[in-house]
Amino acid sequence: MSLLHIAIILPFLLAAGLCLFYRIRHKIHTGWLVLPLPVILFSYFITRIPVLQSEGSATSSLPWIPSLGIEFTVYLDGLSLLFALLITGIGSLVVLYSIYYLDKRKEAVHTFYLYLLLFMGAMLGVVLSDNLMVLYGFWELTSISSFLLIAFWNHRAKSTYGALKSMLITVFGGLAMFAGFVLLYLMTGTFSIRAILEQVSSITEHALFLPSMLLILLGAFTKSAQFPFHIWLPDAMEAPTPVSAYLHSATMVKAGIYLVARFSPLYAGQAEWFWLISFFGVLTLMYGAFRAVKQTDLKALLAFSTISQLGLIMCLLGLGSASAYFTGAASSLFYAKATMAAIFHLINHATFKGALFMVVGIVDHETGTRDIRKLGGLMSLMPVTFSIAVIGAFSMAGLPPFNGFLSKEMFFTAALNIMQLNIWNMESLSVLFPVIAWVASIFTFLYSMLLVFKTFTGPKQFDQLPRKPHEAPLGMLLPPVVLASLAVVFGFFPNLLSYSLIEPAMAAIHPALLEEGDRFLVSISFWHGWTPEIFMTIGVIVAGAVLYRSYHRLRLLNRPLFERVSLNRIYDGGLRLLDQGSHRITRTYMTGSIRHYLIYIFVFFTGSLGYTLYRSKGLSFDTTNYAPVSIYEAVIITVLTLSVLAVPFATSRLMLIILTGAAGYMVTLFFVLFRAPDLALTQMIVETVSVTLFLLCFYHLPKLRKEEVKVPFKAVNLVIAASVGIIVTLIALSASSSRSFESISDYFLDNSYLLAGGKNVVNVILVDFRGFDTMLEIVVLSIASLGIYALIKIKPEPGELLAESPVPDPDRDKHSRMYTPRSNDVILRTASKVVVFIILTFSWYLFFAGHNNPGGGFIGALMTSAALVLLSIAFGMTMIRTILPVDFRKLTAVGLLLALLTGIGSLVLDVPFLSHSFGYFDLPLLGRTELATALLFDLGVYLTVVGITMTIIFTIGRDN
Repeated sequence: MSLLHIAIILPFLLAAGLCLFYRIRHKIHTGWLVLPLPVILFSYFITRIPVLQSEGSATSSLPWIPSLGIEFTVYLDGLSLLFALLITGIGSLVVLYSIYYLDKRKEAVHTFYLYLLLFMGAMLGVVLSDNLMVLYGFWELTSISSFLLIAFWNHRAKSTYGALKSMLITVFGGLAMFAGFVLLYLMTGTFSIRAILEQVSSITEHALFLPSMLLILLGAFTKSAQFPFHIWLPDAMEAPTPVSAYLHSATMVKAGIYLVARFSPLYAGQAEWFWLISFFGVLTLMYGAFRAVKQTDLKALLAFSTISQLGLIMCLLGLGSASAYFTGAASSLFYAKATMAAIFHLINHATFKGALFMVVGIVDHETGTRDIRKLGGLMSLMPVTFSIAVIGAFSMAGLPPFNGFLSKEMFFTAALNIMQLNIWNMESLSVLFPVIAWVASIFTFLYSMLLVFKTFTGPKQFDQLPRKPHEAPLGMLLPPVVLASLAVVFGFFPNLLSYSLIEPAMAAIHPALLEEGDRFLVSISFWHGWTPEIFMTIGVIVAGAVLYRSYHRLRLLNRPLFERVSLNRIYDGGLRLLDQGSHRITRTYMTGSIRHYLIYIFVFFTGSLGYTLYRSKGLSFDTTNYAPVSIYEAVIITVLTLSVLAVPFATSRLMLIILTGAAGYMVTLFFVLFRAPDLALTQMIVETVSVTLFLLCFYHLPKLRKEEVKVPFKAVNLVIAASVGIIVTLIALSASSSRSFESISDYFLDNSYLLAGGKNVVNVILVDFRGFDTMLEIVVLSIASLGIYALIKIKPEPGELLAESPVPDPDRDKHSRMYTPRSNDVILRTASKVVVFIILTFSWYLFFAGHNNPGGGFIGALMTSAALVLLSIAFGMTMIRTILPVDFRKLTAVGLLLALLTGIGSLVLDVPFLSHSFGYFDLPLLGRTELATALLFDLGVYLTVVGITMTIIFTIGRDN
């Protein structure tokens, strides 16, 4: 495992650590524990700059699912390094800022930093992943973690609304992007981005090439809030300001920018790529700038300004793709300068917009409002905050001597240059780029001035403020001061970034323009003479100043553009229609009857399998290899059949339990006859625990009363039961009669000892060969146990009524709240004291012996649970809690964590997840002993199963 892998995994490990050390939140602000991590990661990525300048890139790979070509491959080049520095650098400042912004006494700061770390790790995974499937996994994790961060104040309806909107739109785009990735795989046969880029010349004419481009762009546009998918970003401003400063200025919204830049070498030669990115980018730029000047909430203003700036960067990437249309080096580099402007503005935007978000957070924190109509005259009380706001806003407006001025001038240059290019015979449309760029810059100047001067100058309105305004503490001021200082430093010394960050990123986006060992010429300076760009800037300042002075007299800027029709109304209406439609459809089959649900499942089951069996002509019978039926098997089959047939005719629930248990024990005898001791042990213990569980469940139900039942009711049951039995039997007989390939069992029999060091093939399969399946199974069981716990333990709100039983039972209602199973049988209670130790000893033997003999963690855990159930029946569940004060839900979590850490540990050795190792060691007293890492995984399974089983038993057994 490389340091790059560790850099991605560390945020997730620290997040897990915060869960384990939850109690420390009362002693220290959690932010101080989190802060060192992004600082260390930022320092590490800084040290990679000279390495990349000399070597060009770095890569490392861990196998994941090699058979499908899915590997955890990380790739660090100039582009990914730039984004990694933004993620960790801005992340460090945001964590420091949040320590002073969030009060640990009033806010769930522990949860906040857990979500923040998940997001940081996911973003690093997105920008460093070379494998498309791994990138997609991290991509969707950013959507989920951002949803949690935006909804952090979940008691606010607007927060949950904004979080849901952001997740629905970005996940929709993510699914489209996933489809595009699949199409790329179908064209190239690989998920590696680098390998795909090497095949660009051979796939451009493929029929799936254009659809893959459109789907990937859909994912990029939704993530980076491009028109018309921008509507989620303003509503996401309900998140705490540190979240807005991190996600919505420097990281998450830049993920779409990264995606477009990463795939530019693949698609840049297509006219569709140029026009889609350039057109939607410039449209988003103009729309966001126009909407920003209409806002009265400071964060809403910054939200639309962010949309506008993202459109600017996207447009520049589109204009930069024009370099792919030329074979001459001079012409290509001429248009590639637009990409240089995009990269430079990407950095600049992170500095000034991050500072401005923090300034708005300070204003809100210290005054209690973000309403620009109530603010004013804060300059004298908050001079440092005002200074930061001036630097950030003037840089955003593109005024000298700040960094935003330089990248804005470069944007004007790119827009003017593109007029010389004719793509798709649309030369006349190219004129729109400089025009829209100039008009949008005027609105950018206007909203930047509104942000500063309407907030900090003008008449004082302190009587309208919820709090008495004052300057923020030093810890809250330091992060925006750092960002504002960078805006000044990068303005005066822009070439600090030229060959450290900008040139390597350009080389990653336009590798085809470079010869072996060549570099792009990156030189940024303030003065280029009296150029058209300078006159455009002067025009922006003059026109913007005029608009600012007449802002209140311009009704167009203060009224909604469309009162009845808007994208938000379309979104809300569409969501409402989907919700209503789903309710109507759901009500047709969700009747509340378990019998109906089983009918749906079994009808689909039998119909789909029967149709498949018929169409595939797989129905066949070959009895030549069948073994003769012995007398023992005949007796067991007879008892099993009679037990099952008697179930519908049972008149009491106790008889139902006995008959069902008898059927299960007969199956156990079958396993014994077929020499499958592991399965026999598992089946026997499952039946034993299940009987107890049935008894506990049925106690809470009303007494069974014999009622008249219509004949069709039984007829439907008979038809479905018979259909399921017949179709399963036919499939089993056909599968055993016609095998088109060798059984995989031979592989396990031959290799279980050689590769895993175990002679018990069943256990080796569970913990080694198919360990990932076992991992998912215990996760599903854990979720089920927590669901049962929540279903029973959740109490109704005051004023709510519990659902009444269809058949009242006064005796049951009187005692159900204090019920706990307990026996007064003296013999049982006396014998159980001895038997329990025997059962526990046997369960531990099964656990340790499972690798080479019948047993294992799953069977041992069930045996342990059976012992605890016996004790609870004999002495009551209170005694179990007294002698074993364990929270079984936490025990489940510990088991899952142990199993997961065992799997992650294999990654340290550069082998696939959940790969195990074994060896033989000479131990004191024990002599030569085999030790296998699979034992640790099996211990996790053991703890999880015990926790799951006892959580269910205790929850149902004590409903109080």
